[in-house]
Amino acid sequence: MPRGDGRLSHDLDPQRPGPQDACGVFGVWAPGEEVANLTYFGLYALQHRGQEAAGIAVSDGSGVVVYKDLGLVAQVFDEPTLASLRGHVAIGHARYSTTGGSTWENAQPTLRSTTSGTTIALAHNGNLVNTAELQREVTERGVATDGSTNDTSLVTMLLASRPDLSVEAAALEVLPQLRGAFSFVFMDESTLYAARDPHGVRPLVLGRLERGWVVASETAALDIVGASVVREVEPGELIAIDEDGLRSTRFAAPEPKGCLFEYVYIARPDATIAGRNVHSARVQIGRQLAREHPVDADLVIPVPESGTPAAIGYAEESRITYGQGLMKNPYVGRTFIQPSQTLRQLGIRLKLNPLRENVRGKRIVVVDDSIVRGNTQRAIVRMLREAGALEVHVRISSPPVRWPCFYGIDFATRAELLANGLDNDGIRRSIGADTLGYVSLSGLIAATEQPKTRLCRACFDGEYPIELPAGNLIGKHVLEGVGRRVAASAPDAPEHTTSPLVATPSGASVQRP
Repeated sequence: MPRGDGRLSHDLDPQRPGPQDACGVFGVWAPGEEVANLTYFGLYALQHRGQEAAGIAVSDGSGVVVYKDLGLVAQVFDEPTLASLRGHVAIGHARYSTTGGSTWENAQPTLRSTTSGTTIALAHNGNLVNTAELQREVTERGVATDGSTNDTSLVTMLLASRPDLSVEAAALEVLPQLRGAFSFVFMDESTLYAARDPHGVRPLVLGRLERGWVVASETAALDIVGASVVREVEPGELIAIDEDGLRSTRFAAPEPKGCLFEYVYIARPDATIAGRNVHSARVQIGRQLAREHPVDADLVIPVPESGTPAAIGYAEESRITYGQGLMKNPYVGRTFIQPSQTLRQLGIRLKLNPLRENVRGKRIVVVDDSIVRGNTQRAIVRMLREAGALEVHVRISSPPVRWPCFYGIDFATRAELLANGLDNDGIRRSIGADTLGYVSLSGLIAATEQPKTRLCRACFDGEYPIELPAGNLIGKHVLEGVGRRVAASAPDAPEHTTSPLVATPSGASVQRP
């Protein structure tokens, strides 16, 4: 059980979470530097992308050690732990689960050794859609499993199942077999690797240190460790970095389809994606929203923090005063205390509170990033009315979310998506707003300054750029059934500890006492 941080949970009702972020990955090759510390700070900058678990793998050239646990980065690691992780190459991961449950066994980086003695650690941002197919290959190859039920472990097993090949050569064999979204950082005893799927769905950037290289999910993680941005890792590219320098190999032809929702919500505002600053894009989305859905009002307010840039843009374009109407509890984070029914009824009030003097007697435009189930917007509209707002006009800086994501963002199921069953006026009535306006898909795309053909828009228009498997061989818990059957037949296992993992010659991962 991870240590609680005493902070309120971002998802007050675990049965009704909002859109959950993709994972964050970080890798560094830097002889002479404290690579574990650099990775810790990089993960800290990427914490918004995953809050379920965190882990770091490090190598000094003689072996790879992984330290991981459930919880936030600052909960999992302390100074003595980081001081024990010595080496010149490291990778790190901040997880939100998209395949496999939120268990310690599924925390990353994953670890595996080959019979030839090479050790592989791997961290993954994204989600594969041919997981069941990969599971069959692992079984056919007779690879011993380790209790994990995620797609990342399958990739690590497949890389390690080719002991006659170098890790780089094995990757060039395995990567073309993968379907879905993946931005990988992985390593062996001496080399840092990075790879991005041919569609480049999830971001991955390359940076330069004075004495090394860095790879990270977002440019903000490069900034925090003092690395300069070199370029994005290209779709379909494998990069290897060692004492001989940097090597780049294409394992597939690029067909760019970057995630459009990164611009709306996932990425940090100070990140840059495909040359476009995310904050600037969100401000532009707000301006477009004002042009498409004007209204007579007295005050524009954001739902902090994700609605702030678009609210600024809406106010600038509409020339309506921008101000604060909702205060966010600065200690909203994750907790490991399940909320009671009483706390669920309090709901959003634990996260946000209205500034009554600012909203009383005014016509309010409230700007948010998206509507999934509508619970948050419904509670906010009610709060603002109770605080004395005369009118509440809701503006959303993304189109209606009508389709689930299978490429690394955990939305609600399609049946639970509010926009899937209601038209615009039905949604307006459901949340209790006077008016409701979503930015158009074309307006959102224009704000990214990317061509429509280079973006994945599946959650908005249902056009999935990567073919999905037939039947039910997809989903977050596609591998859990096998795990449950194994667990049912096995004796009771002891609870895990946070001892580091080391790989054994048999290929299994064991905890070091």
